Amino acid sequence: MPTETRTFLITESDSRLKDKTGKVYSVPAGWQKLPSGDASITRKLKSLGPSWTVQEKKGRKSFSHGVWAAKEHIEAAKSLVEAQRADPKHQKKLAQAKVRREEKEVVFGTDFQQEIIKFLNFDKKHQALVEQLSVLVKEHAVPVGSGTVARSSSVTLDDKAALAVMAWMRHQTSAYDSTPVPRIKGARRELRRKIARQSERILAKYRSGDEVDFILCPLYKALYKK
Repeated sequence: MPTETRTFLITESDSRLKDKTGKVYSVPAGWQKLPSGDASITRKLKSLGPSWTVQEKKGRKSFSHGVWAAKEHIEAAKSLVEAQRADPKHQKKLAQAKVRREEKEVVFGTDFQQEIIKFLNFDKKHQALVEQLSVLVKEHAVPVGSGTVARSSSVTLDDKAALAVMAWMRHQTSAYDSTPVPRIKGARRELRRKIARQSERILAKYRSGDEVDFILCPLYKALYKK
């Protein structure tokens, strides 16, 4: 019987699991699988005794397929978490935490939008447009769970603003989403670089104050499309 938490990869069947060395194990008798999806129960389960975490590798990403553990430990973990969630004090803490998160979101969103405006650096004649564009980029990048660079903790705020603008323009002012990309290493990266250069040329006109042909400008059309 295992005495510690281990991580396995899926092998030929759901109840036969392979560790990182390639060795195959059968799930111990009396164990059941807790499906993934409730992090609180999973954490509680792992604190109660031995467990096997199951993941599936797809490219560079790993996807959870639940946790195997003793049936009584799974039932105990569920009961403990349910009791905690039913406690009025716990509900109050959740409500307070939600308010704090929302307050932080407002502050972050405001600061982020200002960084976007600084990066765009449009000429004064295009200030109305830059305000509108900064709002759209912020709304695209800021939401929790959006998976965008704005949610990365390893990138400075000014770099986040620059990357967020380029990401928005890539999807809104180019044919990136409909362009077939060969299954060749680096092909998608090169396509992004090409589109980034196009985006920089578009932005340069608004920054310099040069005359812009709004009928043909992809950025203007993206902002005012119906």
